[in-house]
Amino acid sequence: MAAAGNMNRDAVIRELKESYDIWDVIVVGGGATGLGVALESVARGYRTLLLEQHDFAKATSSRSTKLVHGGVRYLQQGNVSLVMEALRERGRLLKNAPHICHNLPFVVPVYEWWDGPFYGVGMKLYDMLAGKLGLGPSKVLSREKTLELLPNVEPKGLKNGVIYHDGQFDDARLAVSLAQTIADKGGHVLNYCKVTGFKKRGGFITGVSAHDEETGEDYELDARVVINATGIFSDDTRQMDDPSEEPLMAPSQGVHLVLDKSFLPGESAIMVPKTADGRVLFAVPWHGRTVVGTTDTAIEKSTLEPKPQKEEIDFLLEHAAIYLDRDPTREDVLSMYCGIRPLVRSPGDKGTAALARDHVLMISDSNLVSITGGKWTTYRKMAEDTIDAAALVGGLEERPSGTTNLRLHGWIKTPMETDGLLSLYGSDGTGVRKTMSEQPGWDEPLHPNLPYYWGEVAWGVRREMARTVEDVLSRRTRSLLLDARASVEAAPKVAAIMAAELGRDEAWQKAQVEEFTALARDYMIPTT
Repeated sequence: MAAAGNMNRDAVIRELKESYDIWDVIVVGGGATGLGVALESVARGYRTLLLEQHDFAKATSSRSTKLVHGGVRYLQQGNVSLVMEALRERGRLLKNAPHICHNLPFVVPVYEWWDGPFYGVGMKLYDMLAGKLGLGPSKVLSREKTLELLPNVEPKGLKNGVIYHDGQFDDARLAVSLAQTIADKGGHVLNYCKVTGFKKRGGFITGVSAHDEETGEDYELDARVVINATGIFSDDTRQMDDPSEEPLMAPSQGVHLVLDKSFLPGESAIMVPKTADGRVLFAVPWHGRTVVGTTDTAIEKSTLEPKPQKEEIDFLLEHAAIYLDRDPTREDVLSMYCGIRPLVRSPGDKGTAALARDHVLMISDSNLVSITGGKWTTYRKMAEDTIDAAALVGGLEERPSGTTNLRLHGWIKTPMETDGLLSLYGSDGTGVRKTMSEQPGWDEPLHPNLPYYWGEVAWGVRREMARTVEDVLSRRTRSLLLDARASVEAAPKVAAIMAAELGRDEAWQKAQVEEFTALARDYMIPTT
């Protein structure tokens, strides 16, 4: 696949300054939804610009449970159409990005004899709905086989188990791959550029005002249609267009705890269909760690850095102790992360755990197209629906979707890299290896407890628009999520490499390390 076209911040800025052509589509928001929408737009041949106020996938889109799934709990709720759509999209995503997404077996441990038949039948229905895009048949397991697949599951009272298959991925890496694919196709993506207002003529939106958070420059940009894909901030964007708009979001935060791999040493994940708060609980092997999640806590306001509440941490530790033979303590938590779900409120909601992740598409009186709700698994279908509507609003030539079988940047049938997480770069792995050989020590690990290399820092700056130490340690690598303390120890050298690449001074390095260290504290669990 071609090298990332203009996944280069300076080149995009030049385009904004020097080109007077009107944009067909401007997308506001660079998470899963916005990146998907921009790719759908550019794949149809529309001149496309995406603007993100922070970094790509900064908020919700880098803090998922790392699963590409149909949604077993929506099956329980009877939302068969949502499950069918998600299972179809899951199959497409695994084909379009095999370097980032893969099949993962899940085991439901059964402790009550009446649960066995229910889950066995439920998973067969899940298989059936997936059809040709299924990842493997589900089946009922004996107690012995369940213990073999889940050597650390609580054995007391275990009757048997049910195995089924779903997808797993690295969410932030997929976001970067989408941004690169947009650039490969001739689209433009820009992080750290905040949309501050809408340009209007005759009451209709004709473009946006934007502020470059790095340089302080302001831009006035014209577009045939503007799309609000700001996820958890979509109400704020809608109210920037029209202050009288009623809020639609019912934000809910989900917390995940990251433990050592020894808590779940096998290759299978655990899925507990119903906990005390009505949510599904997962214990998932990911990047050599065990991720336990997730909670469901309604919150008043969405923020870029939500903080786990003590009750949520206690809830996850208590529930992990019920299902894991070895009970995790606060001292065992390597990192914790918190994301906010962009749930859309509906009349008579009983609580956020009952809200399904359907996406909602709206067009305002001024022609702002807003897309919200949904989840990573269905990002492509959300984008297709959004661009269908946006093309009508903007008077663009009608063109069919080009993303159903579109291979994402880095696509490779079988990984070239067998060296751990370098396989996530896919066909870019060769380039990353070459970068790692440029300087002495760049082929050494960032930290003894982290599966990344110093050369990846330079690659992230040059080819993936990383601008801050946080970009590199939180999203280009997942160091912050895998071991918060280790990531802080790596931060000074990361800042030094980035400063050399970006032409920054020592004051910038110092400020970056201080900012990242302060941020990382909220990923470290208080041990008292």
